[in-house]
Amino acid sequence: MSWRPADPNWRTTLNGKRVAVIGAAATGRGAAPVLASLGASVVVYDERGPEELAAIWDELDGNCELRLGDSSYPGIEACDLIVPSPGVPADSPVLQRLQALGVPILSEIEVAYRIARAPILAVTGTNGKTTTVLMLLSILRAAGREATCAGNTLAGGHQMPLIRAAHTGSADAWLVSEVSSFQLEWVQLFRPRVSVITNITADHLNRHHTVEAYVETKARLLAAQGEGDTAILNLQNQACRQLLGRVRCARLAFSRDPDDGADLWADVVSGARLLRIRSVGKVHDLCDASVLRVPGEHTIENALAAAGAAWSVGCTADEIRRGLANFEGVPDRLEEVGTWNGVTFVNNTMCTNVDAAVRSIEAYSRPVVLIAGGKDKGLDFRPLGQTIASRVKALVSIGADGPRIADAAREFGFSHIRNATTMGDAVRLAAELSVPGDVVLLAPACASFDWYRSFEARGKDFTQEVLLLCNGLHGDKP
Repeated sequence: MSWRPADPNWRTTLNGKRVAVIGAAATGRGAAPVLASLGASVVVYDERGPEELAAIWDELDGNCELRLGDSSYPGIEACDLIVPSPGVPADSPVLQRLQALGVPILSEIEVAYRIARAPILAVTGTNGKTTTVLMLLSILRAAGREATCAGNTLAGGHQMPLIRAAHTGSADAWLVSEVSSFQLEWVQLFRPRVSVITNITADHLNRHHTVEAYVETKARLLAAQGEGDTAILNLQNQACRQLLGRVRCARLAFSRDPDDGADLWADVVSGARLLRIRSVGKVHDLCDASVLRVPGEHTIENALAAAGAAWSVGCTADEIRRGLANFEGVPDRLEEVGTWNGVTFVNNTMCTNVDAAVRSIEAYSRPVVLIAGGKDKGLDFRPLGQTIASRVKALVSIGADGPRIADAAREFGFSHIRNATTMGDAVRLAAELSVPGDVVLLAPACASFDWYRSFEARGKDFTQEVLLLCNGLHGDKP
């Protein structure tokens, strides 16, 4: 096969070709039927066996060949194209072998871009991606635009792979997509109409190994953009500032600091904190920050990023204000799930890295009892330990690496620490350590894969335990 990645008629390119999809999780299951509908002969590979993946047989509806439970990936070298799921690392032996043989490898979002009729608004970053995507979606819908949420956004039932949205979306639609660093590993021409990088701080070092490599992978979102596109970057984030020179299209920088010289910023005017934008030499007031329903300075940053993206595609200040005012927050992200004895319990299970945990703690002026821990992703917990020592009333550690967070806090003289062996135990201990007016905050700073299959499952367990507490079903002790 003579592979022509710039072919403008790419929807017909796959007809009659043999395409391997590696991974039968959500992305793979989304990609395989689309590829088959474009005329490809699709083989889905997964090292897991048929017993673990029985449900996918019906979902793939017989359109694809399934080869499960064989880590040798038989016959994969004969395929014309490989589409790996994000969960398959770029340095995995099978992808390294295929790359050495010259077999084309494209990520699912790359294929999505090549078949899309609708423009893509892509959001990446370490923290704030999901919130920014859903804020932007709310603004576009307030403006009467046809908009679809796709990509890596998992909260609130939004779980549509970008390739599926691209396959069905009309030219009049807008595809608002959360993009992870994993998805950017195998892009070539991926060119969003608007790219947003919310921030970049240390994360996924168990995958990317170094912060520098992680930043480089995120920067691939900008690589193919050009005339007619817009890049939105966070001026307060050091890694984003370092990427400004790579932007080859229109650029909007945002910052909470009115003195940063950003295009979008937050400013106090006559006692009100306003979100503002400078466009064609004129300052426009977008909205009062008081319309935002989720606490924290990180929410201001997310709102500025979403507002910049919306402004760049023609939304008005009034539409931006209405969209942000309509946004109610994201499930599993600073979500208040119950009140017991005057204590507010907050589910922030999506917080899976150190920077997110620090920002979550800083969102509250009230005393915080923190529940943190899980499976580490190769991060340095000392910044979190310092924040715990200065801002947290008590810590309840959970999971495999919760004790490491506790040790980091002890380095800064913090000693009000308990260890829990289950989520129910954690909720009870946190309740014992709280008084009316406190916040019990689940902000794990870790992945969930020690105790749970997903961060959503972790948040659900926390919420259920809080409801048991509120309903008096935890026994004599709270």
